Amino acid sequence: MKALPLPLPVLMVALLVTSGTAVADDAALLKCRALPDIATRVACYDAIPVGVARTAAVAAPARTPEQNFGMEAVKEREAQPASIRSTVVGDFDGWGPGSQIRLANGQVWRIIDGSDAVLPRMKDAPVTIERNVFGTLFLKIDGGNSSAKVRRVQ
Repeated sequence: MKALPLPLPVLMVALLVTSGTAVADDAALLKCRALPDIATRVACYDAIPVGVARTAAVAAPARTPEQNFGMEAVKEREAQPASIRSTVVGDFDGWGPGSQIRLANGQVWRIIDGSDAVLPRMKDAPVTIERNVFGTLFLKIDGGNSSAKVRRVQ
């Protein structure tokens, strides 16, 4: 029985999955993609050098793990802290669905689970933002039992 050739999108995904963090030249990929013969196209892909990282035109400023908390990609989560502590700037008496909460460390978090909480008015309320085992982030007011699912917006 003759094996059927893999469709190009399947082949591309397979190449990406097996190459890990390999980086290839876009122009070379486009050149190979245009080749009509499958064997020639595969040989072209095989000849592309991989694993050489491209240099960025402008280097991003160095950031601490706490500054990146909530903004990192899934693969970067393992290197990030499991939680952070800060305070809510000014008076605070709870939240509602979609509320944005600004912390003293400059971060802004949005309530994304539709929850609401009415709390006694506090000034500079201490908070903890924790990541659960699934990577979901929750804001919790210290000394209380209310928490909300949040996403960092700034």
